[in-house]
Amino acid sequence: MTEKKKDGVSHTLPDMANPGQCEGGACSFRPAPPSTAQLKGLPTHACRVIQDLTFLLGVSQALQEDPELGISMRLVLEQMKQHLGVARSFITIYNRERDELSIDQALGLREEVLQSIRYRPGEGVIGRVMESGNPHVVRDIHRCPDFLNRTNALAELTAPPEHTIAFLSVPIKLTNSVIGTINIFRQLDRNAPEHVLDPDLRILTLTAQQIAQAARLRQRSREEIEALRQENSSLHYRLNEVSRPSRIIGNASVMRQVFFEIQQAAPSDTTILIRGESGVGKELVAEAIHQQSSRATKPFHALNCAALPANLIESELFGHERGAFTGAVRERKGRFELADGGTLFLDEVGELPMAIQAKLLRVVQEGTFERIGGGKTLHVNVRLIAATNRPLEDMITAEQFRQDLYYRLNVFPIFVPPLRERKGDILTLADHFVEKYAERNHKRVLRISTPAIDMLMAYHWPGNVRELENVIERAVLLTQDSVIHGFHLPASLQTGKATSTEPTGTLSNAVEIFEREVVFEALKNTQGNMAAAARNLGLTERQIGLRVRKYDISLEQLRPPSGE
Repeated sequence: MTEKKKDGVSHTLPDMANPGQCEGGACSFRPAPPSTAQLKGLPTHACRVIQDLTFLLGVSQALQEDPELGISMRLVLEQMKQHLGVARSFITIYNRERDELSIDQALGLREEVLQSIRYRPGEGVIGRVMESGNPHVVRDIHRCPDFLNRTNALAELTAPPEHTIAFLSVPIKLTNSVIGTINIFRQLDRNAPEHVLDPDLRILTLTAQQIAQAARLRQRSREEIEALRQENSSLHYRLNEVSRPSRIIGNASVMRQVFFEIQQAAPSDTTILIRGESGVGKELVAEAIHQQSSRATKPFHALNCAALPANLIESELFGHERGAFTGAVRERKGRFELADGGTLFLDEVGELPMAIQAKLLRVVQEGTFERIGGGKTLHVNVRLIAATNRPLEDMITAEQFRQDLYYRLNVFPIFVPPLRERKGDILTLADHFVEKYAERNHKRVLRISTPAIDMLMAYHWPGNVRELENVIERAVLLTQDSVIHGFHLPASLQTGKATSTEPTGTLSNAVEIFEREVVFEALKNTQGNMAAAARNLGLTERQIGLRVRKYDISLEQLRPPSGE
């Protein structure tokens, strides 16, 4: 390898005597770099163009060499090391479920640190590239406050006094979405002009485009494979007849996976960690696991760790002796003692203070603890189920959650999907809640109107099943004609934000919406018979005909099939 300094940037050019060979023989690219003799006499710019084209051809072939994109991207980084002379580079990939970037492939980074490095959109240089979709150049990482240094580059990369360490990050875009970034470090002359890194930035951009195209082709292949897997999974569930827990409503495919995991985990005493957004029903999953276990006849106790102040949580969990603190007028058993032989469910476990986490870890590992103010060691046999909607992995990085406790709790994780990912269950859940609250409030509710159903299906349900239950309970209380109409639902379900429409906000518009729904319901009840609907509404046929035309209501869809 030969060193060459050009325009203030330190490059390591490939050894022309060994074209196409990466360090250690890790890869074997087909296009050989042009020889020194071939480049002799050409202008500097022309030499760079030829070398760049040769490199891009090598990238294209590397991305076609292996069906696994990760292996191909590793080959690309090896080729980039030869072409640009960069000793440290890495590629991040975006995880939509966790809303974070993680390192997929890297050169010059220690393997043990790769798994823990994460970037949120908008966080640091890489996060800003992800969020904006635009490349970013840092001329000196030691002087950039946005450079997060999670790869420890500030400590491990050094340069002579007349040089800096520059950092380049370029987005990998698939259609209009950023799916990752490609990033390199290199030495830079402190006095180099502003445009000196433009050629490298251009090469990175073209490389990112080729990676994106390769990802698109592999995505299509994965989608076809996933479709076959889903079909196979559907047949599998039919054959094995996975039973649904009695208190959990829904039959969406994503929920059947939850039911399967409940069946697998319930018979054992393994510690369970239930993940999912607030309001998805994590406690119902915990109860289902308990009911299907050998501990079903034993106690089931639940504690919301976020509902109590820190100074009371320890007493709630472990109990206290009489006189242990002011107000402790009698001995009190904690939840672990009360659940002895059964199951203890700790909801929002991520909210526990660090001091309580240490004591909880001991109970999980050894089954022993002491009450507050007591010296006697107590032994319990409790099956622990924890739940959280917090990103515990990020909390570990921020030293807000113990890593050893995380590994003890995360033995068998179960992810409960949000309601927006199980749209097919919305009406089933809504009907269940209608029946529940109609009976509780002694009201007669026969059905949910079609416009109301449309609103329920179009809404994104940030509060999940809990929000849906609250919405239906309110609607049951409001209805006066045994039907839940759209105007019985909260405004959030009827606004442009919820339905992706532009609201006018005028009184006449609200009146028209109400009038159309009333006319539509009357015609639906009479199976499209305008004369009967007019009589029910106290209108003439001409009046209702004008409204049918005004609101473009299709009578054919409301009439029964001709064969009936």
